[in-house]
Amino acid sequence: MFVTVVAAWQVGSQRKGERNWGFWCFLLSNVLWVAWGWHDGAYALIALQVCLAAINIRGAFKNQPS
Repeated sequence: MFVTVVAAWQVGSQRKGERNWGFWCFLLSNVLWVAWGWHDGAYALIALQVCLAAINIRGAFKNQPS
């Protein structure tokens, strides 16, 4: 949960580099949530994290210079 909060803080930054780190932190948090969901058999949580990871990947690409 801490990684998710840090990621949200970074994504809210006005600096592009810090936002980029935020997206990578979100992806790390997705992996951590999936690991917990797998351990507890929370398959809806895993499905949610896969969807959120796709959104985070999209955000990371949109944050790149065009």
